[in-house]
Amino acid sequence: MTTGQAAGPAVPTPEAVAVLRPLGVGDVTITGGVLGRMQRTNREASMPLGLRQMEEAGSLPNLRLAAGKGSGAFTGYRFQDSDLYKQLEAAAWEHARQADPEAARFIAEAAGVLVRAQRPDGYLNSHYQLVKPDRIYAELEYSHEHYCAGHLFQAAVAAARAGADERLLAVAIRLADHLVEVFLRGGHPGLDGHAEVETALVELYRLTGTRAYLDLAVLFVDARGHGLVGDAGMGVHYSQDHLPVRRAGTAVGHAVRQLYLDAGVVDVYLETGDRSLLDCSVRRWEDTIATKTYITGGIGSRHSHESVGDGYELPSDRAYSETCASIAAVHWNWRLLLSTGHGRYADLIERILYNAFAAGTSADGTRFFYVNPLQRRKDHLEGNYQGRRREWFACACCPPNIMRLVSSLGHYIATTGADTLYVHQYAPGTLRARLPGGRVALTADTGYPWAGSIRFTVEESAAGHWTLALRVPGWSASVRVTVAGKRAEAAPDERGYLLLRREWRAGDTVELLVDMSPRLMRPHHRIDAVRGCAALERGPLVYCFEQADQAGDVELDDLALVPGTAIRVLPEEELKGVGHTVRIEVDAVVRSRPATAALPYDVGSATESATVTRVRATAIPYFQWDNRDGGPMRVWIPLT
Repeated sequence: MTTGQAAGPAVPTPEAVAVLRPLGVGDVTITGGVLGRMQRTNREASMPLGLRQMEEAGSLPNLRLAAGKGSGAFTGYRFQDSDLYKQLEAAAWEHARQADPEAARFIAEAAGVLVRAQRPDGYLNSHYQLVKPDRIYAELEYSHEHYCAGHLFQAAVAAARAGADERLLAVAIRLADHLVEVFLRGGHPGLDGHAEVETALVELYRLTGTRAYLDLAVLFVDARGHGLVGDAGMGVHYSQDHLPVRRAGTAVGHAVRQLYLDAGVVDVYLETGDRSLLDCSVRRWEDTIATKTYITGGIGSRHSHESVGDGYELPSDRAYSETCASIAAVHWNWRLLLSTGHGRYADLIERILYNAFAAGTSADGTRFFYVNPLQRRKDHLEGNYQGRRREWFACACCPPNIMRLVSSLGHYIATTGADTLYVHQYAPGTLRARLPGGRVALTADTGYPWAGSIRFTVEESAAGHWTLALRVPGWSASVRVTVAGKRAEAAPDERGYLLLRREWRAGDTVELLVDMSPRLMRPHHRIDAVRGCAALERGPLVYCFEQADQAGDVELDDLALVPGTAIRVLPEEELKGVGHTVRIEVDAVVRSRPATAALPYDVGSATESATVTRVRATAIPYFQWDNRDGGPMRVWIPLT
């Protein structure tokens, strides 16, 4: 059994074919910057809210009922248990990061409830135990039974690695053994419509060494695409059951299911060495990123079935871009990074973390987005929902999912490979790792992502020569590096890293300077929804225009950017409701047309019938929108 406080959410075995080896939440401390603020807000505001909601939304009460305690009826969705499991995982990683008595108490209380609720044969699912005991594993196309089990396995792994209550792992092992008996040895032909258990089974195998868990993950991956899921009324593509994974060439169907499936596919590759699994996942990644990914890193363009759309179908106002999909995409890209060592996966993780994912939580950590559009009009209405963040949701998959990723962010900062320490993401803090020559410790000092200088100081060095590898972000037009104050002649390798090899000593310094010049981005010509528009980026941040930042009576939807505009970066500031930020100004025009009772079309051009006024337009980082008045917002602005 491989346990320990240094371990994080994804720890390949020593026999795995990983190119890189992760550090863990115990080896990385993030002390500031946007990522540090995420963790602080998560601990102080989001986690207490989440723990309270486990009672109020019914997740814990349901399981108490299954244990024969309490009164009333089952509350919520059939997958209600999974909210609790994600919240438990978040609590475990938070406890691993810094001892947290409240998190430990919550884990212990929940573990006690789960022990009592679990059936003697190991089965555990409060909905089916209470509501449909005669339909266990009979409705896998939509039951989420394996999905819930997967999140329990991940919570138990986190608790074990955090040194929390051991009963949670015992419950998970009994349920996993039950799945092995029913599906691996018993030959049950069913397959859950929502992939997730695959990656979780692999991690439980990594923790316990029980080979049957890996074998079951292999079975589930190989079974996908052979019609075993059944149609829950939304077609076989919805559950990625249209083609075997090795033949499927692009992401389809429900976005979160696709991304969790691919995370599991890569995990199985890492532990079995079956190269065909890595190859098919990379093929899907390349097509999905090139044709189905928003500039924010979000995936999922259709509200209908929460699904991935067609190639280049990327509408801004109807973007679904579910927060859970961003989390699943981080998991997939992380495993691809461990498998290949290629910086393009770290680049995408960065884009997701600072944009599509970060936007999912309000500045104060108490409200969340389920859906992350790239445009909101002033009269937006979706049922009774006006498109603002909510404290919680009836289907609350996203908030506890956010919390578990934020609590474990340190896991995604750096890795080792041979005698090399790779730094993939930049934030102020400390890194500790073990290389063949001994222990290494570094401190990082940076204003990233607001400033482009990242300074490392070696606090402890392994013996002999070793390599420090620093990712050069794909968006940076130039890069400069100094070692001990002297310019180092180094260029990124074919995987996107600067490799600095020497006999390092305590006190040595390295400064990486990346190009933070703002960029005016244009869309691919096939993305019809934003043809003729542009978006702003600076560093890893995508920017948006909010009504709250525009002067006077300027209507956001009347703005158009001037081609070749000067882009002015404003000083760092503390903005009320938003927090620390850097805004950007550009030259723009306001095009206004007189209101009429006629159709909104004309035989003339827009400029012929419009009054044009020059203005300055102000943009704010996308992840910080909807923290003030709830007004209109746009990422893509027309060019005039």
